Amino acid sequence: MSGWRRTLGLLSVPCVLAILALRGEAPQAQVAPQANVAPQAQIAPQAGAAARAKSQASQRRIADARLRVDANLVLVPVSVCDPMNRPVTGLEKEHFKVFDDKVEQTVTHFAMDDEPVDVGLVFDISGSMGNKLRRSRMAAAAFFKTANPEDAFFLVEFNDQPKLVVPLTQDTGEIQNQLTFAESKGRTALLDAIFLALHEMKKSAKSRKALLIISDGGDNCSRYTESEVRNLVRESDSLIYSMGIFESYGSRDRSPEEMNGPVLLRDLAEQTGGREFDVDDPAEMADIAAKIGIELRNRYVLGFSPTAQQRDGKYHHVMVKVIPPHGLPPLKAFWRPGYFAPLD
Repeated sequence: MSGWRRTLGLLSVPCVLAILALRGEAPQAQVAPQANVAPQAQIAPQAGAAARAKSQASQRRIADARLRVDANLVLVPVSVCDPMNRPVTGLEKEHFKVFDDKVEQTVTHFAMDDEPVDVGLVFDISGSMGNKLRRSRMAAAAFFKTANPEDAFFLVEFNDQPKLVVPLTQDTGEIQNQLTFAESKGRTALLDAIFLALHEMKKSAKSRKALLIISDGGDNCSRYTESEVRNLVRESDSLIYSMGIFESYGSRDRSPEEMNGPVLLRDLAEQTGGREFDVDDPAEMADIAAKIGIELRNRYVLGFSPTAQQRDGKYHHVMVKVIPPHGLPPLKAFWRPGYFAPLD
């Protein structure tokens, strides 16, 4: 391996030598009681304006850094949410600390990220979806409403087997028309569908990529194993969000695979810095999908050059802490847990 792998974050960059995406919970930051939290939380108008101005300058500096192929720069996209699970903007560089293998690093780049993104919708049409399909279609429609004009999407449907139904397109209407005719039948090849979607995403030319999985249970029909898919997810540069429409734990209809479903989806999402949302009430699906869309497009980018700069080809763990502004409630941060160093 002769350089930093381009598999480490939603913002993978050809000339940047290592990239991370979101994950985890940070210790505590806070949101001012008077903050405007609809549709996303903010610290204060003044702080938000200052952050935007600094973001533009930082983005120019990051663009310059991308031209330096010999610079050991790690970019860490981070999303921050308030106690009600809403995105928080308006934080500044001094509110974050970054650690590489438990060693604190100097944050040299800081920006607020809202670049165009390519998203793969991985949509469950197995027999157990049944009457959940209508709400799932509504969730997809709500997610598309958060899109930027330059965003693009593709659709993978799956039951016994996954199928790329709509290739990458900016026409969300084409995807929604296809979903209208989807029928619920067959078993659940969830792992195969994720595998197919990640390979399809390799065709994307954008630096930001994500998958949105909508499913009601675990896998019971895939050719690929959990281990194979986990390895692919770990080396991908796609963020994964998922909406799990699971039966209640006491339900007699809950199969062993469905019992494992929440753990599987949560683990895969967290490996990329994304999140898994359990859907207790199908009526909430559209709101959750819109929240995912907003969070996906409101992310901080922290950049640092590792002080240890080991070229050992090994996986290095990253941790992000949010330093709370004075007098604010707890916040959660999410980022990808690590990256592969280069190997000489």
